[in-house]
Amino acid sequence: MKKTVTIIALMVIIWLAFSASGYAWLYYSMPEFRGRVIDAETKQPIEGAVVVVLYYKRSIVSLNPGGPSSHITKARETLTDNKGEFYLPSYSEFLLFSEGTYVDFIFFKPGYMSEVGSFDTGIAGVRIAPEKYFATDVIGKKVEMELFSYEQHKLIKWSGPLGIVGLKKTKTREERRKTRPSTGGLRADQLPIFFKILDDEYKYLYN
Repeated sequence: MKKTVTIIALMVIIWLAFSASGYAWLYYSMPEFRGRVIDAETKQPIEGAVVVVLYYKRSIVSLNPGGPSSHITKARETLTDNKGEFYLPSYSEFLLFSEGTYVDFIFFKPGYMSEVGSFDTGIAGVRIAPEKYFATDVIGKKVEMELFSYEQHKLIKWSGPLGIVGLKKTKTREERRKTRPSTGGLRADQLPIFFKILDDEYKYLYN
């Protein structure tokens, strides 16, 4: 009897894990991402920009009075091709006493201002989830959607192309120094391409 109950309980847990969303307890899953990085002024593709995606999770058990905080569980990177396009495969993992929360991006090319975080629509408090913005079949597709503004506490209409990231050129050496993105506690063995580009940029700026 006990064996039957145990088997049923395990089946229920597995079913819940795979039927729930990417932010569900026990099983964390994010889709593949595709996009294009361009020069914000000329609209021309930027080849060789490094694209980093950071996957976050948090513990479901915490002694912190403010609740659990998210931390990076996985980091991936790639470079844009001659069309300025990038691809990052899907990612999933089983979680024990934790849950998946969100993903962040870093876009960097020496000589350009870096972009960090999720996609900002330019409207106060309104961002588009990476799963929608960098979906595999939407690069350059113009859409109109209603998004919730956490600052204005209401739905806001936004329209524009999906999957496009525009980087602005730096105009001064000081501006170039300030835009160099932080490694945020990451290690070179996790993101060798990213760290190599940052190291080369540091040598250029300070040597």
